Amino acid sequence: MIIYPAVDLLGGKCVRLKQGKYDQVTVYSDNPFSMAEDFKAKGSSWIHMVDLDAAKSGIPTNHAIIARVVKETGLRVQTGGGIRNMDTLKRWIEDVGVTRCVIGTSAIKDRAFTEKALAQYSDYIAIGIDAHDGDVAVDGWTKGSGMKVLDFAKMMESIGAKTVVFTDIARDGMLTGPATAATRTLCENTKLSVIASGGIGSEENIDEIKTSGCTGVIVGKAIYEGKVRLDVCLAKE
Repeated sequence: MIIYPAVDLLGGKCVRLKQGKYDQVTVYSDNPFSMAEDFKAKGSSWIHMVDLDAAKSGIPTNHAIIARVVKETGLRVQTGGGIRNMDTLKRWIEDVGVTRCVIGTSAIKDRAFTEKALAQYSDYIAIGIDAHDGDVAVDGWTKGSGMKVLDFAKMMESIGAKTVVFTDIARDGMLTGPATAATRTLCENTKLSVIASGGIGSEENIDEIKTSGCTGVIVGKAIYEGKVRLDVCLAKE
């Protein structure tokens, strides 16, 4: 299981939202690049970077920061936020060189784009499944889609998805523990590679989510607040 330390970008700063709410922001660093360097120094080979501005607006806003991390750190970058057309996807993968792009809102709203993206770049794409009370949320977690999580996961698998990032919004930024049962349901009922996200509040939580069968876990706030020692956890990967 891969641990993905998270850098969420809002207005050029490294932040965390509580339950995906844009009015509940904690700023952890004015220098996201230095955070990426620190994660690498602690042993990370991957980093998860989200352009929160773009997730809401669809307009790439923190592109330069993410591109610099790719170019100067050598980390494998998994990025998401506002990836809604082939031009943006091509730029991230072919020009910037990110390892994986997360498609969230568009996977629900634009089936044609999603099918084309998976046909051309399936190994470079994860479908973002952001859950609220069992339903998939869109537009930076601000709206519901009316689609159930497992139904949506199976639909994405049927059109070529190999990887999903599954986030329990109610747990995100709360440090209350992961959605282990829901993650296990996805793992057991699909052949998808499932990356879990949301709720990690301790090193024991990381051990717990591993039992679900997921292939990775995204950890953000718990690292910034000293509840997870990244170097110790990476040594056990």
